Amino acid sequence: MTPARAHPVEPGLIQKKLRLLMELRRAGIGDTRVLGAIEKTPREKFVPAQFEDQAYENMALPIGNGQTVSQPYVVALMTEKLELGERQNILEIGTGSGYQTAVLAALCRRVFTIERHRELLREAECRFGELRMRNIVCRFGDGTKGWPEQAPYERVLVTAAAPEVPATLADALARGGILVVPVGEDHHDQQLVRIRRQDDRFSTEDLGLVRFVPLVAGLPRRHADQGLT
Repeated sequence: MTPARAHPVEPGLIQKKLRLLMELRRAGIGDTRVLGAIEKTPREKFVPAQFEDQAYENMALPIGNGQTVSQPYVVALMTEKLELGERQNILEIGTGSGYQTAVLAALCRRVFTIERHRELLREAECRFGELRMRNIVCRFGDGTKGWPEQAPYERVLVTAAAPEVPATLADALARGGILVVPVGEDHHDQQLVRIRRQDDRFSTEDLGLVRFVPLVAGLPRRHADQGLT
């Protein structure tokens, strides 16, 4: 049982979650493990309190620092396309509120997640602690550089749009590894793509149009350190 917020949870939250799951199924999400992870992850814990009543609407919501938590359909689609096994590790670029991270953590061995906004990362870590999620390792730093100590990567998920497929991440994929990333400089013209490495060859698959905040290199303000937490 997970700890509740100080104020009462809105009545009907379970019904809203069930409606969302039905909507995801109708939209084509068929992986029962992914749907199960969405069901067990309390999205209301990963959005600001004022948006809690909208937690199970299929929409993106603001989380501060100019960032958003992705709509549940996009979270489910990206997760499904990773083809995650329970013994695999995954690298996530862009922790945000931690919602996508939590969904991934329910499906794999360990999630290594990087966030460039220290405040967002601290808040996400608190949520992981409250929900007793022990298989998540967080780092404050520049996600465009990847996490070299964990390479080669079995799976990589990027939750911000890169102008092109990040070579740093694709080149560090293990054989059989998969990278799912939104690509496009224009906010209104981004394509979700899946890169699969087969030996030294890469195949690319388009997964549809999406809208994400841009993937930004470097750290905000004057933060120059990269710390493991």
